Amino acid sequence: MLEDEVIIGKDTVRKTVDEDLQKRKICLRCVPHSLTPDQKDQRIAACRDLIATADSDPDFFKKIVTGDEMWCFAYDLITKCQFAAWVGETSPRPKKLRFQKSRVKTMLVIFFDWQGVIHKEFVPEGETINAVY
Repeated sequence: MLEDEVIIGKDTVRKTVDEDLQKRKICLRCVPHSLTPDQKDQRIAACRDLIATADSDPDFFKKIVTGDEMWCFAYDLITKCQFAAWVGETSPRPKKLRFQKSRVKTMLVIFFDWQGVIHKEFVPEGETINAVY
C-alpha cells in the first residue's frame, strides 16, 4: 500500500519500515482458548487431586484407558516416476496436482492402556461404531 501511495520502490519501503522505523512483520500465534482465573484454579485442583490419587495408589496409572479418533482420507498415491511420460521437445511438461483430500474417508478409533493398544477399529464414513464397553 505504501509503495502505491507514495510511489516509491518496494525495497525502499521495506528498508524504511525495517531499518528506520524498526518494525518487523510477524505471524499470528493461535492459541486454543483463553482460560478465566476460575477455570485455571479448577485445572490446578484437578491436577493436585490426580497427583494425590497416584501417590496413594501405585497401580493408578495402570487403570487408565484412553482413546483417540481421527479421520483418515484415501489418496491416489501415484509417484512422479509412475506418472512419467515420453514427450517431444516442444511438448509441455506433464503436470500432476499435489495431494487433494479424497472424498473417501474412514475414521480410525483406537483405545489403549499402559500396556498398549486394547482396541482399534476402522469405521467407514456413514457407519456407526460398534464398541463394547
